[in-house]
Amino acid sequence: MVQSVGIKDVARAAGVSVGTVSNVINRPETVAGETRARVLSAIDRLGYVRSESARQLRAGRSRIMGLLVLDMGNPFFVDVARGAERAARDAGLGVMVCNSAQNAAEEAEYLSLFAEQRVRGVLLTPADATGRNIAAFRRHGIPFVLVDRVAEGTTECSVSVDDVAGGALAVRHLVDAGHRSVAYVSGPPGLNQVRDRRTGALNALAEAGLGPDALRELPTERLDVAAGRDAGARLLGLADRPTAVFCANDLLALGVLQALYAAGVVVPDDLAIVGYGDIEFAAAAAVPLTSVRQPAVTMGALAAELLLEETESGTEGGAGRHEHRRMVLQPELVVRRSSLAAR
Repeated sequence: MVQSVGIKDVARAAGVSVGTVSNVINRPETVAGETRARVLSAIDRLGYVRSESARQLRAGRSRIMGLLVLDMGNPFFVDVARGAERAARDAGLGVMVCNSAQNAAEEAEYLSLFAEQRVRGVLLTPADATGRNIAAFRRHGIPFVLVDRVAEGTTECSVSVDDVAGGALAVRHLVDAGHRSVAYVSGPPGLNQVRDRRTGALNALAEAGLGPDALRELPTERLDVAAGRDAGARLLGLADRPTAVFCANDLLALGVLQALYAAGVVVPDDLAIVGYGDIEFAAAAAVPLTSVRQPAVTMGALAAELLLEETESGTEGGAGRHEHRRMVLQPELVVRRSSLAAR
């Protein structure tokens, strides 16, 4: 077993005190040039690397920000992570990215890990619809910001997209193209985003004088391509099949597209599709996918900036009391070939 090199080993090799080595590492301007050079030479020769965890324990402040998302297999959350990482890096911090896999138990384990690691703060897209995980984590006193979720019933900051408006954009586009019966491949019903997009879809139908029965909901347990393929198969089996389908995210839409293609159903002539998220693969699909664009990178960056603002407000030189904010961004419809055939 290789023995790690400690600060005492450096002090012994350089012929100085442990305190002098510490000063060279943390306050080099306080150490005479010749002594500093000798200590740095010893550090280089021995391969000493300071213990960041020990430094954090002494300082009481971590240089790591936690990010816990629903599914890192979804490019939307990859873009959220990119935005958060960019903002964190500009502030001299790193990001620990974890994936709850839409599972409340795994979410609870990762939140416990963040608490054990004493992270600076957490960016969280909740998987637990009951709110129990958030309530338990709040007791640790670690700041957190909700991402892709409005902070309903809480005082924390949040950055989200107006999903009611996004759902309305999608279905209004389909109604304007002549569709009067729309399927909604919705994902897990416990997710606020899924419910809000459904509300928007119903609002758009009501605007056109159509009742809620014009929306046929096909729920799925997950928000991935496989779940979309399964929903596509169920859609094909409907006796009175709708002429269009709106999916709660692009991965579901791509899965539906695969199922329709395998069955010989022509998109958009036989059935139009609209997704949600506008991930990179949407434009590259066999039939380019119409989608509601979410500014994912911007969401991640804004959430990280809110978290940094909160964690810095109480420090020496900070701006004082932090005021929690809810930032709601607006979606945008990107029209492509999957929805262009008129009825």
